[in-house]
Amino acid sequence: MTTTTSGAAFAGHARPATASASALRPRLGGVTAERIFIGRSFVHSVRDVESMLMAVMLPVMLMLMFTWIFGNAIDPSGGYVDYVVPGIILLCAGFGASSTAVSVSRDMTTGVIDRFRTMPLRSGAVLTGHVVASLARNLVATAVVICVGLLVGFRPSATPLDWVGAFAIIALYILAITYLFAAIGLAAQTPEAASGYGFILLFLPYVSSAFVPVSTMPDWLQPIAENQPITPVIETIRALLTDAPLGQEAWWAVGWCVAIIAGAALWGAWLFRRKAGRR
Repeated sequence: MTTTTSGAAFAGHARPATASASALRPRLGGVTAERIFIGRSFVHSVRDVESMLMAVMLPVMLMLMFTWIFGNAIDPSGGYVDYVVPGIILLCAGFGASSTAVSVSRDMTTGVIDRFRTMPLRSGAVLTGHVVASLARNLVATAVVICVGLLVGFRPSATPLDWVGAFAIIALYILAITYLFAAIGLAAQTPEAASGYGFILLFLPYVSSAFVPVSTMPDWLQPIAENQPITPVIETIRALLTDAPLGQEAWWAVGWCVAIIAGAALWGAWLFRRKAGRR
């Protein structure tokens, strides 16, 4: 009888013990996890000064090269800087966002994600931290590039509302390409491979209206340049900064960016669940 009572008592305490064990790991509510990983990514960005400098210096050097070396040959009137700055802005965004692929791949290959798997947090918080920190970092780099453009002769005729619209399109594009680079980082097997895959995307602005009008390209290349995502984004930014009519390019720019964000987010979520075993 005593044994039965003790067994019942032991069995009675077994379930509360399990419940209390699970209670020790409550799931983080609200956006606590996202805030933690955004802060983590910001700290890494501050420490990685070299990557930040390269993300700014390379586009600035290209702008100076195209303006001072090739500018007079392309446009003898001296107005080429007004044409090329929107393309350099997107090039800057691409260079800055490409480091996201390497950072995400490093997280996936160094074992830190295995530690995160034991924590009561949403898996998407890890990617959100990388994306938000990259967005903020690239907006700062974009502002620096625009300031350098003003110093070398860039003279936009945009109204304050046009500037707001231009920065909104730039931010949307940076968000789109950052999500895409984050997904590439998840797909790559090593950080080196992620860097290589991302480098391929950095060539897209060259096959667009970033540096020369599409009409000056070979006939077989013009449809590719006209119908790729970068061209409508550049034309929209260029129209806003020069106070020109937007036309249909703005809708195409927004549509391309939203489609890239949606596709990259879904691809990234699937890759993260498959590789990290999280929901």
